[in-house]
Amino acid sequence: MATARNQTVGRMSPRQKMINLMYIVLTAMLALNVSNDVLNGFSQVEDGLSRSNRTITARNQALMAQLIAFNNENPQKGKFWLDIANEVHARTDSLYNYIDTLKLHIVREADGPEGDVRNIHAKDNLDAAANIMLPPTGNQGKALRMKIDAYRAFVAGKIDDPDKKANIEQALSTQPFSSRGEMSQKSWEESMFENMPCVAAITLLSKLQNDIRYAEGEVLNQLLVNIDLGDLRVNLVNAFVVPQSRVVMRGTKYSANIVLAAVDTTQRPIVYVNGQRLNNDHGLYEVGTGSSGTFDYKGWIEVVGRDGSITKREFQSSYTVIDPLATVSATMMNVFYAGIDNPVSIAVPGVPEGSISASMTNGSLVKSGDHWVAHPTQVGATCEITVTAEMDGQRTNVGSTSFRVRKLPDPMPFITYKGTDGSPSRYKGGRGFSTALLLAAGGVDAAIDDDLLNIDYRVLSFETVFFDQMGNAIPEVSNGSRFSERQISKFKQLARGKRFFITRIKATGPDGITRDIAPMEVIVN
Repeated sequence: MATARNQTVGRMSPRQKMINLMYIVLTAMLALNVSNDVLNGFSQVEDGLSRSNRTITARNQALMAQLIAFNNENPQKGKFWLDIANEVHARTDSLYNYIDTLKLHIVREADGPEGDVRNIHAKDNLDAAANIMLPPTGNQGKALRMKIDAYRAFVAGKIDDPDKKANIEQALSTQPFSSRGEMSQKSWEESMFENMPCVAAITLLSKLQNDIRYAEGEVLNQLLVNIDLGDLRVNLVNAFVVPQSRVVMRGTKYSANIVLAAVDTTQRPIVYVNGQRLNNDHGLYEVGTGSSGTFDYKGWIEVVGRDGSITKREFQSSYTVIDPLATVSATMMNVFYAGIDNPVSIAVPGVPEGSISASMTNGSLVKSGDHWVAHPTQVGATCEITVTAEMDGQRTNVGSTSFRVRKLPDPMPFITYKGTDGSPSRYKGGRGFSTALLLAAGGVDAAIDDDLLNIDYRVLSFETVFFDQMGNAIPEVSNGSRFSERQISKFKQLARGKRFFITRIKATGPDGITRDIAPMEVIVN
């Protein structure tokens, strides 16, 4: 019985089903019903927006009148800004009037051919706006969105203030809309006009017109501000000295342009330097440079405003005159030699020598008089010299140069003697050499004296090798760098044309390295 009773309860009679269906339909109708109070509220908002639009339009017309008046007074400067204003005004009117036509089409769709936007009868009509603005019966909503996008990009590009630009972009936004509880987004036109009562759609379009007029007014205000900047209507005006160079060569000219920030090309300032008025109207200051050194000058700038008042700003500056400078530096193919002082010439064109500093890796770099001395340490590594210069009060890196570090080459031995003119000369072997000069020499010296280097070495010891009649070698050891008594005795026994060799020469240079250097042949003359 329980099962039968449950089945009876689960079944529903046709009459009960009809009652439930009617309830659902009535509930839906109530949900779609829009009260007269709400519709009248939209009408009141529409009237308020219409009045606001008229007020904003009048304000924008006043701004346009100011731009036109300024252009009539100063066409050279005003025409540029007036042309922009005319373009903004034309595009605004075009979009505004286009929206007016859409409002008229929607009202006539709801009330018939005689429909009046100012007196809507079918305010609650839910189809009129969608029929005009949305597919499949109309597609004006998409066209309106594209026009708003183009207008928004145009006017936003004329605004400098980022906050005002953001306000305009937000007010004229056409981004897709997502209703609460819905997963998918609606297009801008669907959120505006789908199932929207006629009077509400008209109110939304009037609000859009209000935003368009607001954007137009912001641009016109910006254009007036731009004109005012050219008329010294700013809160900070300074004088500037713009020299072509603060450092010049003696005998040339020092040139500098002295200007005022936001200068008006139609109202040239008057410039005074050291109490004397410049004899040109573009602020060019030139003075001869007969001597080197640093020279200061100062003065002031006067400019007459539109109201006849005089604005005065002071300035001061300086310039440096240096002697003509040309540096020719042999860098030995960008090579440094370890253990010795390598002379380096460093110069920066246009910068005084006292304003230049330099540093070096893998060794030390010291300034000595008018040049620099580099002393590298590690052979096979690289030295990098970095140069900085003080220019206009700031220290700036002006370049770097790398040098390879090599070991000094071996020196060559020689015998020092006095030539016929009494000056020291060097006998390096391979030709005749008189016994008298040999005996007067006293010993053996060594040095590097090629085209790049001239470095003396200290001879520590050497041997002389003589040959007897049988061809046997007879070596004799020196007394340090000097000939020994036994060597001198052998020299005296040598006949004309005889030869001997100076071998096993040991010498040390400024790098502290002891070297075995090449032997030397001596021919007695």
